[in-house]
Amino acid sequence: MSETKALANWVVKNRLEDIPEDVRREALRAIVNYTGCALGGSPDPAVNLAMQAFAPFFGPATASILGRKERVDPLHASLMNGISSHVYDYDDTTPKNYIHPSSPVASALFAYASANKVSGRDFVHAFILGFEAESRIGNSVYPAHYDVGWHITGTAGVFGAAIAIGKLIGLNEQQMIWAIGLAATQAAGLREMFGSMAKSLHPGRAAQNGYGSALLAHAGFTSGVHGLEGPRGFAAVQAAKYDLSKITAGLGVDFDLRENTYKPFPCGIVNHPTIDGAIQIHQANHPAPESIRAVRLRVAPLVMDLCNQQNITRGLQGKFSVYHGAAIGLVRGKAGIREYTDESVNDAAIKRVRESATAVGDASLTEDQANIEVELASGEKFSRFVEKSLGNINRPLTNQQLDDKFRDQAVLALPADRVERAIELCWRIDQLADVNELVQQACEN
Repeated sequence: MSETKALANWVVKNRLEDIPEDVRREALRAIVNYTGCALGGSPDPAVNLAMQAFAPFFGPATASILGRKERVDPLHASLMNGISSHVYDYDDTTPKNYIHPSSPVASALFAYASANKVSGRDFVHAFILGFEAESRIGNSVYPAHYDVGWHITGTAGVFGAAIAIGKLIGLNEQQMIWAIGLAATQAAGLREMFGSMAKSLHPGRAAQNGYGSALLAHAGFTSGVHGLEGPRGFAAVQAAKYDLSKITAGLGVDFDLRENTYKPFPCGIVNHPTIDGAIQIHQANHPAPESIRAVRLRVAPLVMDLCNQQNITRGLQGKFSVYHGAAIGLVRGKAGIREYTDESVNDAAIKRVRESATAVGDASLTEDQANIEVELASGEKFSRFVEKSLGNINRPLTNQQLDDKFRDQAVLALPADRVERAIELCWRIDQLADVNELVQQACEN
């Protein structure tokens, strides 16, 4: 049986009762984290501009966008949810493949649930299946696919959205195969876009195109039946080296949701060890920014590939600058949404410390580690080695920390009392008779 057919068969036949309880609990954590990110990003200029650009092309206003008052068609709601949930780079990440997995899947599901009655059980079940398929397909082509420049959140995310929506609308096996093929032919996203609004377009388009793939397949719109494994299919075209067995090995037993992580800082996850260490130095020593002569960073080599942006002027660029991450940690002792604004990037003290920083890749360090050394004008030195970064699989955020993160973002879009109600509904979404109860609570009136 081909990988495409095997995956489609598993998704169609799977029941929520087949999903282990711990995986179902982790799905709730992922949904809480996603919803907070979508709310926090909903007022961002990137969403405003996308709304403005596409407004003439909106269909019937049947769907809601999380955090906003406008109603649009479900496909455009998927797009906007995807942009808002990723624009701050605060959404979840699976470190084994660097996918931001919840954004494409949940963005499509919330758009669908805002326009159609969906029980919480069915929503969570579809989310788990979409998440799992997306991550497994990503695993099969990582790292070659990522290394050459594809943004795997966009390319793999479209499969997750297609499968999640396909499960909700009851695709049969043949239709699910077509949905996977239609997703494969729309798999896109370039890492060259990092540091710009275009990066957040990737999960948005993945959600929108995945949703559309499921609708097309349901209508009988055909695709090639070997979208994943064919000689000109997704893996062969987009990866010089791939292992398709990773799509089906342990399917239904091993779940990548168990290895999901939630960011404590709104930037590239490989920056987190540096930020964590810089904050620790700030808290222990409080070095005055003007006293810092040099900041020396030793980081995993991937950090230099992803986050080596210097001479930056925009907040979005700061998310991919390990130098900026070190500077905000040392100067402000925190790294929240406000530390990645244009204002913060151009703050004189932060800029001065950032420009004093140098970084080298060290192959002996894992992507969860960093070494930070700060030298003052007096010659005094402070150093910190981060062995396991906060928020990664070895030091996961607690449920309380996820709630706090949700609040910090959601208050940008909703009144405080509505935020608390939205948090409560997220944690018991699997018990809701209609997910639209949560959607309406999470939309601006």
